[in-house]
Amino acid sequence: MHPKELKIIDFTYDLPQNKIAAYPLAERDQSKLLIYKNGKIGVDTYKNIDDQLTSETLLIFNNTKVVEARILFTKETGSTIEIFCLEPDDRYKDVTNAMLQHSKVFWKCLVGGAKKWKSEKLSKPIEINQESIVLDASIVEKKNDYFIIEFNWSNQSISFAELLHHAGIIPLPPYLNRSIEEADKTTYQTIYAKHDGSVAAPTAGLHFTDTIFEKFASKNIHNSYVTLHVGAGTFKPVKASKMNEHEMHAEYIDVTIETIQDLMNYSPKTIVAVGTTSLRTIESLYWMGVKLMHLKNQGEEKISIESISIQQWDAYELPQTIDTAIALKALIVWMNENEMFRIVTKTQIIIAPSYVLRVAKGLITNFHQPQSTLLLLVAAIVGNDWKKIYDFALNNEFRFLSYGDGSLLWKN
Repeated sequence: MHPKELKIIDFTYDLPQNKIAAYPLAERDQSKLLIYKNGKIGVDTYKNIDDQLTSETLLIFNNTKVVEARILFTKETGSTIEIFCLEPDDRYKDVTNAMLQHSKVFWKCLVGGAKKWKSEKLSKPIEINQESIVLDASIVEKKNDYFIIEFNWSNQSISFAELLHHAGIIPLPPYLNRSIEEADKTTYQTIYAKHDGSVAAPTAGLHFTDTIFEKFASKNIHNSYVTLHVGAGTFKPVKASKMNEHEMHAEYIDVTIETIQDLMNYSPKTIVAVGTTSLRTIESLYWMGVKLMHLKNQGEEKISIESISIQQWDAYELPQTIDTAIALKALIVWMNENEMFRIVTKTQIIIAPSYVLRVAKGLITNFHQPQSTLLLLVAAIVGNDWKKIYDFALNNEFRFLSYGDGSLLWKN
């Protein structure tokens, strides 16, 4: 069955509120780890995850960093307007470029209390390094699902990333049903977070500690990093009855040529994605290589990054028989020909049942919401056994969602 025909109602389960972890454990690596392999389920903890991996395994981590994307403005009337920065306006080539803007930037945003905000400029005084700075916000344009907001600030030496750090609030997932606390500023980031840009954490990575990485090194288990900036669409429920009516959210990816070379070299061995975002990124890279080869076979000579970016259904409609290493090699050759050292683009890939993993052989991930695209992704890897896995987790005191426990799933 083509995933367009999938019914989201077939991917649901009952998730009681008391199964959702509102807070993380005191020690990251004490979280429980469900292991699924060859149809069998086992239980361990993250601190022992190295025991589940063989030497010469390559782990792929997403090193995005959650930004303080919620900004609260107070009008002269006393009412509050909340601006939630989703992603940069299309005039910027990537998130990093927008984050490094000085004095002015344009951003796609949600606005809480929009009816109370007519057209006047909003201002927010903040203090950075003992200097008083004023952040202004103005509506440029109203779109169907968001606003284009222009931000201006009075100190041209300060980047938008630094400004958000002082003016904004980290957006916790809505299902936690609580306000952010001081500890969340640390616990809702992976220890290897590096590049500002996400509005949600790549939560599979929250369990990893320096001790775990030391164990990996001692066992010759290797790490490599990609960047996918997690968008608000990760919380977007699937409302369509069939998946062909659901538009998958697009997210920015940023991957160096060295990481793609690692993926090519390890493709005959074992690659494990840490998190659904890492998985979507590395699988997208494979399909970019396939798309590149397909366009060349059709006689295309000048191929742009935009023309090989992955759309929602590309992975089901492009040629299906190209070897992983060959597709990745084609991408590397094209990058070298164009003097590109990194791939920066958006991906809209949807991984759902009938999808065959091309790069990864396993996935480390948390437990996801019912009727979500993330649950579809899990089902693509383990088939109908997703029900058995989730029933086991619910009946054996596993904690669910962002701050919950996790799983190591090997593809069937």
